Amino acid sequence: MTRKLKRQERGANMRFIKGLSQETIKILERIYKYSKYHQVRQRAQCIKLSHDGYKITDLTKIFNVSRLTITNWFDDWDNYVLAGLYDKKGRGRKSKLDDEQKEQVKHWSLENSRNLHIVRMKIRDEWGIDVSNDTIKRVLEFFDVTWRRIKRGVAGEPEESVYKQKKEELEELRKQDDRGEIDLRYVDETGFCLTSYVPYAWQEKGETIIVKTQRSKRLNALGFLNRRNDLEVYLFERSINSDVVIACIDKFCETLEKKTVLVVDNSSIHTSHALLDKLEEWKEKGLTLFFLPTYSPELNIIESLWRFIKYYWLEIDAYESWERLVESVEYILKNFGEEYIIDFA
Repeated sequence: MTRKLKRQERGANMRFIKGLSQETIKILERIYKYSKYHQVRQRAQCIKLSHDGYKITDLTKIFNVSRLTITNWFDDWDNYVLAGLYDKKGRGRKSKLDDEQKEQVKHWSLENSRNLHIVRMKIRDEWGIDVSNDTIKRVLEFFDVTWRRIKRGVAGEPEESVYKQKKEELEELRKQDDRGEIDLRYVDETGFCLTSYVPYAWQEKGETIIVKTQRSKRLNALGFLNRRNDLEVYLFERSINSDVVIACIDKFCETLEKKTVLVVDNSSIHTSHALLDKLEEWKEKGLTLFFLPTYSPELNIIESLWRFIKYYWLEIDAYESWERLVESVEYILKNFGEEYIIDFA
């Protein structure tokens, strides 16, 4: 390579985007975070990284594109500023599908939400057009249809009038709790084992985080939680039945400082004859139970606590061993309300 060519290459590599105002940088950050177009997000990030001092050779590796592509992004920025982040009309390959067909593709995809092969066959049979799964995915991205976890739901629906009445009564109890007249506690049980609940994690391209599925004992928890992040929790390596619930409520009664209402669901361990026989005794101690309507876990805020622990707060290494899992769960529960907080406002 001649000295002249070397100087030209060094000169091209030393090209940077300069002079961005703080307002422009904030706009680029918002575009990178919120734009629904992948290419626009890429270009916005590229412009900001160049302004931060990243060389073109660095940017080609980060975005896995050629030097020419980076310089074209720079040229578009120099000529059109923010508008240069977007493709000009007429650029790129023409879509095989018109707007009406794209709407139909969206409809077919939602009907066959786990099998795009069926959608491809419908497109070919209906219109004689062959498309790839990637083409279908781009159509779905345009309509903000995303691939994400399917949520589990309850088995039935609560009776509407009962649900409405119970929700109003619970809201009144919440107001009494806000005024300091009662301590409103939400009660529920859950369990932890070495089957990972971690659904997603940021991973480098080409590398996959593997969490081994292991058979293990089950660490069960019964919690008493209020909206101020005060938590009383009991842990067991045995199953929780009605007798355990009664023993825990008896123990909790020893800590009462004011009239207390426990919000519980209608599971069999909460409605057994043995537990119902205790209601009068607990009432004399200043504790009553408020039973939620059936099929309404969303009214019990402690469900959010269990979900946060399992899906957000437990680290992947918690599933390396039973001892590590117990240690991790205990640490989170011990530090809930300080290091771990949920806004129930």
